[in-house]
Amino acid sequence: MAKEYKLEIKKRELSENVKHLRNTGGIPGVYYSHDSKDSILFKISESELRNAVKSGAAIFQVSVGGELRNVIFKSVQYHPVKETPQHIDLYGVDMNVAITIRVPLEIIGIGECKGVKEDGGVINTPLTEVEVSCLPLNIPQSIEVNVTDLRLGDSLQAENLDLDETLTLITSGDSTVASITHAAVEVEPEESDELAEGEEGEEGEGESADGDSSESSDDSSSGDSE
Repeated sequence: MAKEYKLEIKKRELSENVKHLRNTGGIPGVYYSHDSKDSILFKISESELRNAVKSGAAIFQVSVGGELRNVIFKSVQYHPVKETPQHIDLYGVDMNVAITIRVPLEIIGIGECKGVKEDGGVINTPLTEVEVSCLPLNIPQSIEVNVTDLRLGDSLQAENLDLDETLTLITSGDSTVASITHAAVEVEPEESDELAEGEEGEEGEGESADGDSSESSDDSSSGDSE
């Protein structure tokens, strides 16, 4: 069952300077809900948001219009360099209606993977999360993916994930979650015979030219001397 966490947010005016808000430790956000087309602007302190993320909760309670609402983090945008939160979207949910949500994958058994330890392969994990449909209270914190028994050449697809019966996979079943492939071998380029012969030819021509020049010089000197 998903953890719940009470979130402290404050209403934000459209005229409020967003840049100033961020510089003073605040994060702008937008609340919208499954049962309303209207959105509400709000702000939350960066410390409050970080504590909420650390809590591991999937469902959050906020006060909207004087009443408590259950919400999820629909999206959190981060600064590309500083990695500080820049904006957050909260989505109000009905606890009795299934929602589609992205859940992170937790890869376990990498250190004991047979395809790596015994076969000398490398592990690839192209997916870091999958989309599932479930009731809000059944949102998992993560989905475990055990790669211990994967051998060289093996792959694990999304349809092979061991999902709880309360979850329905939305991500395409043939999407690769993990695979074991051959380690890339770096091959240094070999010098071709043609190139080697060409270099020798150039050196030979250079010597011949030097020889001709020397002979011409001697002839010239001899002529002047006479």
